[in-house]
Amino acid sequence: MTYATTRRSVMAGAALTSAALFAAASPRAAGATGRVIEERRLDERLVELTLRSPALGRAIPVALLTPRGWDRRRPGDRWPTLYLLAGGDGDHTMWTGMFRVQDLAELRDVLVVMPAMPVFGFWTDWWHHGAGGPPRTRTYFLREVVPLVERRYGAGPRRAAAGESQGGFGALGFAARVPGLFRAVAAFGSPVHPIQHPEMWLSGAAFLGVEDPYAIFGDPWHQWRVWLDWDPYYRADGLRDTPLYLSSGDGRPGPLDDEEPEVRIPGTEKWEALMPDDVVSVTEWVCGEETRELSRRLGELGAPVTTHIYPGTHTGTYGHRELRHALPLLLAGLRG
Repeated sequence: MTYATTRRSVMAGAALTSAALFAAASPRAAGATGRVIEERRLDERLVELTLRSPALGRAIPVALLTPRGWDRRRPGDRWPTLYLLAGGDGDHTMWTGMFRVQDLAELRDVLVVMPAMPVFGFWTDWWHHGAGGPPRTRTYFLREVVPLVERRYGAGPRRAAAGESQGGFGALGFAARVPGLFRAVAAFGSPVHPIQHPEMWLSGAAFLGVEDPYAIFGDPWHQWRVWLDWDPYYRADGLRDTPLYLSSGDGRPGPLDDEEPEVRIPGTEKWEALMPDDVVSVTEWVCGEETRELSRRLGELGAPVTTHIYPGTHTGTYGHRELRHALPLLLAGLRG
């Protein structure tokens, strides 16, 4: 058998695998597709696409950090692909701005895909009081972003994912719901067991301007099944075979925090009252507690998880450091 024949066979199998994964991922949105309406080169390696997304009901950017040889790619050329998911503000530029992923020599032969997300989109298909409809952020990622970059931009079936805050929630949620989608996942300072602290996330959504926070998952007392369905802790069995890196601050001041006090979010007073006296970031303290809970659950399941809890807040620059700590695990997954 020739190399070319082997390559075609492997790629055909990979395409079938991808199709099966996405069909299982979102049956209600089987026809969702996205269309590129603009493509801009920002520098030697960075390309920004503007995607018209039916799932979101709007246009939204997706950034690509391209690997060596990408500009000379031929049909069928594929690269290992790292998906970096944005936090609650939805800003995809944080990865090249604050995180400086373009400076990581280890990623020179990896395609890095950085989708934007609607503010507080939580990487979910919003419940909307049972009616559904935009933003369907999960559908956007699984049905629009991933198929698009695999079809047109050289993304391959060797996938890993990482995210900070809501991005980590999204990466874990996708991996748990679609086992085999990613070969490794990392989450930094993320809400990974939100049903434990629903007031935190509802208050955070209201603070950032979400008109109806209950539209995301519903009321945790009445729609608790919806909350559980999206909660990575209750989906942990789907993560048992995926190498994971979980990290979070504990809400106490750490070495990468500045002098500015963390913003207080109205509606979180209950959790502030329950925190230890030396905690200054209720959001990161909650993320740390949820990370510990998920890590314990994964340990009970025998999942390959590495956990790092450190002094630090939600507004510090710890994600920059933690991505570098997680990179060996992510790259090992992409090579495997």
